[in-house]
Amino acid sequence: MFSKALSAAVNGIDGTIVSVEADVSDGLPIFDLVGYLGSEVREARERVRISLKNSGYKLPAKRITINLSPADLRKEGTAFDLPIAVAILTAFGYIPQENLEKTLFIGEMSLNGEINKVNGVLPIVYTAYRLGFERCIVPIDNGKEGAAVQGIDVYGVKNLQETVKLLNNDCILEPYFIHKEDLAYGDEADNLDFSDVTGQELTKRAIEIAASGMHNILMVGPPGAGKTMLAKRIPTIMPVLTFEESLEISKVYSVAGLLNNSRSLIQKRPFRSPHHTITTAALAGGGRTPLPGEISLAHFGVLFLDELPEFNSNTIETLRQPLEENEVTIARVQGTYRYPADFMLVAAMNPCSCGYYPDRNKCGCSPNQVKRYLGKISRPLLDRIDICIEVLQVNYKELENHKLAETSENIRARVMGARDIQLSRYKDEKFYFNSQLTPKTINQYCKLGKKEKILLEKAFTKMNLTARAYHRILKVSRTIADLDGCEVIKEKHLSEAICYRSLDKKYWED
Repeated sequence: MFSKALSAAVNGIDGTIVSVEADVSDGLPIFDLVGYLGSEVREARERVRISLKNSGYKLPAKRITINLSPADLRKEGTAFDLPIAVAILTAFGYIPQENLEKTLFIGEMSLNGEINKVNGVLPIVYTAYRLGFERCIVPIDNGKEGAAVQGIDVYGVKNLQETVKLLNNDCILEPYFIHKEDLAYGDEADNLDFSDVTGQELTKRAIEIAASGMHNILMVGPPGAGKTMLAKRIPTIMPVLTFEESLEISKVYSVAGLLNNSRSLIQKRPFRSPHHTITTAALAGGGRTPLPGEISLAHFGVLFLDELPEFNSNTIETLRQPLEENEVTIARVQGTYRYPADFMLVAAMNPCSCGYYPDRNKCGCSPNQVKRYLGKISRPLLDRIDICIEVLQVNYKELENHKLAETSENIRARVMGARDIQLSRYKDEKFYFNSQLTPKTINQYCKLGKKEKILLEKAFTKMNLTARAYHRILKVSRTIADLDGCEVIKEKHLSEAICYRSLDKKYWED
């Protein structure tokens, strides 16, 4: 007898429907699994067989063949255990085939019949919703995660027997339903605010510009100047996530196994701060079956790299493609995986190995040592950073003054105003922020007057800028003009943008 249950595989952060076909026939009692399977899926043969026995289902000695289709798609992981078991029970007549219509199954099975949590449930349920499925049956520990997708019934089941009863309408089990406000969670970022930062007005201004146009920013300054303190507060001035953005970020976290029933949807801008000893695979993503790395986990948020020169040079060079294309591409024999990487890069570094250059009262580094330290950051990577700002030590008078600084809420209002202007300007384009302007669209949206062209030409020649740096100056000046409410880029906007490129010449070429 033939039967079919539907499941799904995850490729990147998207789901692909997999048909689990079961055929039971006379012959030697053999249990075969076919369909381009990974080792975890091949091992499902023993897990499912013993789980069926321990759940009280006695199967006749028949030849059982399971095919996972499409056959050219590699199946990895343990999420196919439950659909395989359901397909077998349906083939043996325990479940009517019509009861599986428009139903998708996901779950790993224990030997005693319990159904365990798996990764990637959110993108799979979202795919099922888009394709018109009516319900998904998932492990109970993934129930709230799946229910974040509205418009499809998500049932969390404990074991195989409960699943069979649900399919046969022998028990009443309510689908998970959660209100959006119940999805919120609190974290350390709730207590952070820019009003905590004393002084550093120039750096705050640069950060405000960066957040307004989603520009990458590099802060250079001595230890204790407040670079990390400022970076941690950047998400507090970025706009609140929309539900669509929240869902897309959550799909990345679901694939990475970072969601659970107490944290089923990401509702705050991510802030990822990996240690400088991180490997290339951990930063960009990878592994035998590729998983998203820190770059993708910072999607729609902030990736903060403290002590940038201390990172392995090969590791930070992997940032170059994601910074340009807003996605990470990982190639493997079994296929190509793509993960989103639309993040704001915030980097911090000391000006030399001791941290106090050019203060010769404290710094004992020779010019060659300073150049060697700064030379760890390649020019191509530096060109992809829109804003460079020098962070100075806060003096005693500023600390003593106790003047109340501007709150994150006030700064966020200006940031959102500038972003609204960009969203209106680019409503007919395929991008949203000034940082995403291409050379072609720069000519359209960043037109300069005669005085501005002369100023930019002088800066380009004197500072020996590259074409990429030239374009980034125009992008930043466009954002400064938006913050100022100006339709055209004026000389003052261009001058401020040029100042944010002068720092790399000061340090890198002295």
